[in-house]
Amino acid sequence: MDEPALAERIGALIDGLGRVAGPVKRALRAVPRHEFVPAVALIPGDGGGLRAIDRAADSAGWWEAVYSDTPIVTQLDDGALSIADVVGPDGVVRLPSGADYTSSASAPSTVAALLGWLAPDPGHRIMEIGTGTGWTAALLAHLVGDGDLVTSIEVDLAVAEQAAKNLAVAGFGPRLVIGDGAVGTVADGPYDRVHVTCGVRAVPYTWVAQTRPGGTIVLPYCPGFGADHALRLIVAPGGVAHGTYPGFASYMMMRSQRPADGVLSYTRDHQAATTAVDPRTIAYAPAGADLAIHALTGLRSQGLRRPDFYRLWVYDADGSDAAAVTWRPGRREFEVRGYGRRPVWDEVVDAYFRWVAWGQPGRARFGMTVTPDGQKVWLDGADRIIG
Repeated sequence: MDEPALAERIGALIDGLGRVAGPVKRALRAVPRHEFVPAVALIPGDGGGLRAIDRAADSAGWWEAVYSDTPIVTQLDDGALSIADVVGPDGVVRLPSGADYTSSASAPSTVAALLGWLAPDPGHRIMEIGTGTGWTAALLAHLVGDGDLVTSIEVDLAVAEQAAKNLAVAGFGPRLVIGDGAVGTVADGPYDRVHVTCGVRAVPYTWVAQTRPGGTIVLPYCPGFGADHALRLIVAPGGVAHGTYPGFASYMMMRSQRPADGVLSYTRDHQAATTAVDPRTIAYAPAGADLAIHALTGLRSQGLRRPDFYRLWVYDADGSDAAAVTWRPGRREFEVRGYGRRPVWDEVVDAYFRWVAWGQPGRARFGMTVTPDGQKVWLDGADRIIG
C-alpha cells in the first residue's frame, strides 16, 4: 500500500476512536498496526463467532480489518491449535469444542484508552506485561522516545519470537523478556509505568514493588463477575498502591490466573428452589453493581442466552459451590438449582440490594488498595473497605 493511502486509513481509524490523547494519536500514526498482524488471523464475525482474514486470498478485506476498531485473534489454545487448521477451504472458521483464544492484537480503542490512562512521558521507564504481537510495546517505545526504556515480558516463547520479528521489521527495539509476567522483572527498574495487556483477578504485588513512588500501573481488572474494568493504580511511598476504575477493559486472562475449566454441570445433583428475583436483574446490572457483588462475595458469574430462556450461573473459584438461575418467559418465579453447601444465589441477591441501598454507585466511585498482604476494594475512599 502506498504511503498516502496508508496515512488515510490510519487517520480514519484514529478519527473513529473518539477522544484520544494527543501523544497517543501521534504514536498510532507513527507505528502502523499492519506491521504487527499476521497474514492469516481471526476477527469477530457479524453474527457472532469468528471469521478469517487472509492477506493473500482477500487483501482488501485484510487491510479493512487491520485498520478497523476490532481485536484480531493471533493464537489459539496457546499455540496447540493452528489458526490455519480451523479455517476451511470455504473460508468458514470451525473451532473445536473448548478451543480458546490465547493471544491477539487488541482493539485499537482499548489500546488507546489504556495508554491514555497510563500517560507515559518521554524518558519514563516502562514495564509491559504481555508482549503479544509487539504493537503496544512499539507504541510505548514511541511514547517514551527510546526503545531501551521499555521492557516487555511475554510468557509464550513462540509469541515472543514473532513479536521480536515484528518489532525488528517495524524498526523498534524494546527489551524483550520471556517469563511469567506475574513475577515482573527488576532488570531495568524501578519503573515509572507498568502497562498490563492481560486480564488480572489478583494484582501481583511484585508490580507495586517494582514501581517507583508516584508511578502508575494500568491493567484490565477481570474479577469474573459481570463486566471487566480498567484499573489505574498510583504507587505511594511505603509500597502501597491506591487506584480507581476509569472505564471498561477486557483482555484474555493472565495464564497463571485463568479460571478452572469444566467445573459447571447443570445436570449434577442439586437442591431445587425458586426465586422472585429475575436473574437478568443481576446479569444486566451496571458495572458498579458487578464490582460490589464480587467484592462482597468473591463469586463469579456466567450467562447463557437462548431464544426460550436465560440462565445465570454464580459460583465460587472452583465451581464446587454454585447456583444456576433460569428465566423463562411467562414465569412469576424462577428456577434455582443449588450445588454444594454455600447459598451463593442468596449471597448475590443480598449483595445486589446492598449496592442498591448505597445509592447504586457507579464504577467511578469504587477503588482498590494493593499492599503486600493483598488487595482490598473500597467505596468512596480507602477508609471504606467493602471486600
